[in-house]
Amino acid sequence: MPGPLTKATADVSRSQVPTWLRWILTLLLLLATVTFLDISAIWQELRRFSLPILLAAMVISVLQVLVSAWRWRYTAGRLSISLPFVMAAREYYLATFLNQVLPGGVLGDVNRAWRHSQDSGARLKAVHAVIIERLSGQVVMISVAMGLGAWLALHQGRVAGFITDLGAVAAGVVVAALILLGAVGRLWARGRGYVQALRRDIRTALLSWPAILVQAGSSAVVVATYLGVFALLALGAGYWTGLLELATLMALCSLLLLAMAIPLSVAGWGVREGAAALLWPLVGLPPEQGVALSVGYGLAVLISSLPGVLFIVTGRQPAG
Repeated sequence: MPGPLTKATADVSRSQVPTWLRWILTLLLLLATVTFLDISAIWQELRRFSLPILLAAMVISVLQVLVSAWRWRYTAGRLSISLPFVMAAREYYLATFLNQVLPGGVLGDVNRAWRHSQDSGARLKAVHAVIIERLSGQVVMISVAMGLGAWLALHQGRVAGFITDLGAVAAGVVVAALILLGAVGRLWARGRGYVQALRRDIRTALLSWPAILVQAGSSAVVVATYLGVFALLALGAGYWTGLLELATLMALCSLLLLAMAIPLSVAGWGVREGAAALLWPLVGLPPEQGVALSVGYGLAVLISSLPGVLFIVTGRQPAG
């Protein structure tokens, strides 16, 4: 019989944007972006990304997966669940690939939570390990994006303008937060005991000492790899030659990462490029540059996730 978690997850899934609509929105957002910009200029910017730079960016993405897998393993360990690092890395690769090709950006995480729950026999804690691990990353990413965004607004002396133009991104983040709150609300309504168990596991694996330090540190490394991919691509294209230019680009790119949290498209495509087209002109940079950088980032992450295909049909092994 389905439990509170299963019922609540089904309710939330029905309340979210349908799969077919996500694909349509992704295509429409991409089409709108290239329609209002100079597509030939975007292509010229894309041609500035050399193969060695793309390969280096992909290597950083590999590090991103490995550190994320270690963070997941650590979180599971705090909840007294065995998760060998090799298994964690394999499952995280699979989840990353699925998140890149399936709408919503979280179905890969749902899959690894389910697979680990089957292997470990601790279904609830396995699900909580994934939730907490992702929560750790999101909190640090939002903190970095907000901090760099505030610095950029102050540096540009256009605080009011930034607040206005970033309204769409903020609204999207609010939508994502409301969806999360809706899920928690349904869980509370259907099973107060489950919510209490989740809170207890969050305290154990995220908020207690030294977990909070380990989670913050590992998540900071993961966010640094996100921005590192952008920085390498921008360096190869000649977008920055000094620290001030780099800081400006990293602030803009951190806001792109924040925009990707908006649960409307497939792997952030369309939303990310649309946000770049809006953000880059705010600092006097051509929007085509931002869109090209966004596309290059998306391709680098997608290609680096392809090893996950190998694990789709690979049998799971006991977690220990």
